[in-house]
Amino acid sequence: MAIVERVLFLYLMFLAAARVMISSAARTEERLINPSQLEMFVDELPDMPKIKCFEDAANGAPKPKKLKIGMFKKKWKFHRDLPPTPVYAYGTSKHTATVPGPTIEALHGIDTYVTWQNHLPSKHILPWDPTIPTAIPRKKKGIPTVVHLHGGIDEPESDGNANSWFTAGFKETGPTWTKKTYHYHNMQQPGNLWYHDHAMGLTRINLLAGLVGAYIIRHHDVETPLLLPSGDEFDRPLVVFDRSFRTDGSIYMNSTGNNPSIHPQWQPEYFGDAIIVNGKAWPRMTARRRKYRFRIINASNARFYRFFFTNGLRFIHVAADSAYLGRPVVTNETLLAPSEIADVVIDFSESKSDVAILANDAPYPYPSGDPVNDANGKVMKFIIKKNRELDTWRVPEKLIKYPSPDLSSASRTRYIALYEYTSDIDEPTHLFINGKSYEERVTETPKAGTSEVWNVINLTEDNHPLHIHLGLFVVLDQRELVKLEEFKACMTKYNDAIKCHISKHARGKKLEVSEHEKGWKNVYKMTPGYVTKILVRFSYIHSNASYPFDPTAEPGYVYHCHVLDHEDNVMMRPLKLIK
Repeated sequence: MAIVERVLFLYLMFLAAARVMISSAARTEERLINPSQLEMFVDELPDMPKIKCFEDAANGAPKPKKLKIGMFKKKWKFHRDLPPTPVYAYGTSKHTATVPGPTIEALHGIDTYVTWQNHLPSKHILPWDPTIPTAIPRKKKGIPTVVHLHGGIDEPESDGNANSWFTAGFKETGPTWTKKTYHYHNMQQPGNLWYHDHAMGLTRINLLAGLVGAYIIRHHDVETPLLLPSGDEFDRPLVVFDRSFRTDGSIYMNSTGNNPSIHPQWQPEYFGDAIIVNGKAWPRMTARRRKYRFRIINASNARFYRFFFTNGLRFIHVAADSAYLGRPVVTNETLLAPSEIADVVIDFSESKSDVAILANDAPYPYPSGDPVNDANGKVMKFIIKKNRELDTWRVPEKLIKYPSPDLSSASRTRYIALYEYTSDIDEPTHLFINGKSYEERVTETPKAGTSEVWNVINLTEDNHPLHIHLGLFVVLDQRELVKLEEFKACMTKYNDAIKCHISKHARGKKLEVSEHEKGWKNVYKMTPGYVTKILVRFSYIHSNASYPFDPTAEPGYVYHCHVLDHEDNVMMRPLKLIK
């Protein structure tokens, strides 16, 4: 059956099912758990299992280790009083698989080899929508998955291209699939990464089902002298996301689209009622009165978090995303978009109380959406021991300094426009970058080893966290667009920033970049109605070494909005490096 016929067949079947789903919507709502029924702070914060992707040799020099990590359907207990939830989980076996998955620990300069194995069943636990570009197996059996190491600087074949998906046992593969075992070189700067599913059109539901996990690259020679908190007790990833649940414990996702006659299921954003940290809803942690390091990963589909402590404790930022800062930055709050990472030290000896609540007050969708309520405004609780301790950890005045961005090194300037399209009822139907679908020919072709200036023009009302695979970038400037509607009308007609006189419009007020976000990042928040200028570097930031792989190979890379519901429909474009 031709692909058009298959999609049409699935679409008609989905429409029939949609009628049943719409008619039963009221009954479904009645089966939802009211988050107020779940007591907060009753579950201990889990520490996810760790996998070292290197072996200690007899002579003390570590060597690469080959890993097999699977994706399994199992049940997971998100809360003491919630029935076990069907999930998809990463792990070395079904028994040891967790949500989030195990924390993978790598060493700088020591290669990691991972065979990602799909053990998922044929039918998904969540609704999906074939009317958006979607990975569909030819035999209509199996759930497509592919793993992207977010923040990794690696070969295109191991980047987790959206069309490099595979089903259970590699029985069916996507058009750009090339290999079973991925090769991560770990030659980049030390820092925080995370791995997650990236299958075309299914990213949002595969992550909702549980396919996320932390990945840390350590460089002992560089990091040990800093004397930052370390060890399993004092250095912990916090993987944060939101979910809603039915009374039977299953994950709830609205089965009816905002434009059901166009997209039977797709919604522009997913927001859950309960805030999950390391697999538990509103957990608690007992902390000693000393410094801790937390690597906070926003693994939500669409929710932004503006974190703060109710007792006034502060965040000492030591890194952002996958790179250290040159100096620590202290803040009272920190705003994280989906996929952003804040690497912070919290000094609990400064607390004047024995309890600290990590809270959130970011509207959803951000920035002009609904205010938070008690459920999604609380994140987790720290119970702080009374006795002070001798603290051997410190936060040095200087961390790791990388070269500052050099505008004179930019080989060219690009304009990247973000669009949202709506239906007759003014509901979003799809989102594009530069007015183009993902399938249209590649237009961003930077030369390996160079830098470029990208002016990202946000013509929508939402803040879009832009993620660029392979590239690291520094935010240079954010300028408000004056006469916005006039400019949007011109861009809608011509889709040409130069022809629409971008320089005349990008003259509004300047939005200052926060100090802790002025370093090298791999994702950043694109403010609506603004032009965000970034310098993107397609080379290492810590050395002049060439990539130990061919970055120009197929299937190339991508860049996209990291609101997963936007990425899936289809705020994503190909990125192809050239020699």
